[in-house]
Amino acid sequence: MRRRALLGGLTAAAVLGFVRPGRAAMPELHGASDAWAGEGLALAWGVLRGPDEERTRVVLRIESTGARHARLTATGRDPFGGADVDIPVRREAPGVFVVDLPRRHFAEHPRTELRAWLDGAAEPALMVYFQGVPDTTPESTSAERLQTDLQARLTRVRAQRP
Repeated sequence: MRRRALLGGLTAAAVLGFVRPGRAAMPELHGASDAWAGEGLALAWGVLRGPDEERTRVVLRIESTGARHARLTATGRDPFGGADVDIPVRREAPGVFVVDLPRRHFAEHPRTELRAWLDGAAEPALMVYFQGVPDTTPESTSAERLQTDLQARLTRVRAQRP
């Protein structure tokens, strides 16, 4: 009897679109740290201090291992019922992406969702999300220092991944 109820519930869920038969769910990973590596991606956050808070930027560098992910999209969300916004993602090279936003963006849209797409895929292969700018994100006062720091942390986090 329980088995029949469970199967009936799963069938109803599939009909309503909650479960897609034959299709694996996209992994959703919480990237809680200012540098993260996993599932063919590595990323690092940094803050570029401006002369004042209005001109301070948050930079996120994302690198795909072996250019595995051909495309990356980003969304900013207000988890308290506000609107979602598309975040511009700049492609610097095959498998290298940069998000560069004013720090004030995170006051209204603190959740950042990054979706990585394999070449030719109809749906993303992976989603990594963050709740705000990680507290441990280092700040730099020059763009050159920020780039050096991002690259060093990407190298370190990749080496730590088994």
